Amino acid sequence: MKGSKQSRTDLLEKKVQALIGVVQQLLDENAYLKDLAVGTLETIKQMPDYEQAIEKLKEKMVEKTGEAKEADAGGKIIE
Repeated sequence: MKGSKQSRTDLLEKKVQALIGVVQQLLDENAYLKDLAVGTLETIKQMPDYEQAIEKLKEKMVEKTGEAKEADAGGKIIE
């Protein structure tokens, strides 16, 4: 009986470690995406007439959705 409990405990510990690894990978990926988004924004800000470029991007986004009338600064569609 004791061996069975130990085996189950070992299995649960392995599962917990696997989940910790998955969560860590998700956190790393999230941090990478944040850095990528910030870098992209800073790159756009370096462009001449970046405000016009942002407006064009908003217009394209609205055209793609077809239903929305406009997009706010955060990129959310306003119906």
